Amino acid sequence: MAQMGFFDLSNRYASLDAKKDPLVEIDAVVPWEEFRPTLERVWRKPVAERKSRAWRKPMDAVLMFKTLVLSALYNLSDDQIEYQVRDRLSFMRFLGLGLEDRVPDAKTVWLYRERLAQAGLVEELFRQFDGYLSRQGYIARGGQILDASIVPVPKNRNTREENATIKSGELPEDWKDKPAKQSQKDVDARWTKKHGKSHYGYKNHVNVDRKHKLVRRYHVSDAAQHDSQAVDHLLMEGNTGAGVWADSAYRS
Repeated sequence: MAQMGFFDLSNRYASLDAKKDPLVEIDAVVPWEEFRPTLERVWRKPVAERKSRAWRKPMDAVLMFKTLVLSALYNLSDDQIEYQVRDRLSFMRFLGLGLEDRVPDAKTVWLYRERLAQAGLVEELFRQFDGYLSRQGYIARGGQILDASIVPVPKNRNTREENATIKSGELPEDWKDKPAKQSQKDVDARWTKKHGKSHYGYKNHVNVDRKHKLVRRYHVSDAAQHDSQAVDHLLMEGNTGAGVWADSAYRS
């Protein structure tokens, strides 16, 4: 197979532009660098504060946030977003990546989202993102589409007693003096069933504007939370359309 050259890539991007790639418009109207100070407060220690400089340079904080935006916009799991960024030129261009650049892997995407969630910044950042879109004329119109996707995480191997303690909001007694063990355990993820199969992890709930197909609100919960419990976090009174499209799980 012949290697893709510069002009081949330019032609591919030109064909995407002819189809009015929506990511180009989003990238143009959102001042991503204004997110950087907030993002870098929770993403990896500055070089001066690290005990060792031997490891690989961390992924850029703004690039990681844009990866989360893509994940929410297209309702993709962490494994899927890693694959799609590798596979789709439009995603690579949105992130500012070339064919030779390193792509965020699924584990890094999960860790980044977890850091933002622990800092209580997910909703704040997406409100800021939505504000930029609204000020550029992307007012929520045409109604709202609600959807959720399961984000799987590595399964914990706990005893029944340990799981009961975790669900009560406490740590098992023999974990308290074992920080290394605690770091390997996800105490917020939960089990759920979908189409007869068991899944362990979280749910991404999104509100997509029906006209612009943009994510307007974003909510993360454990996988066990019923979709109907996320409605209050997702619905927007400011949408100019009265219709709401969602599957039966959101009916309450």
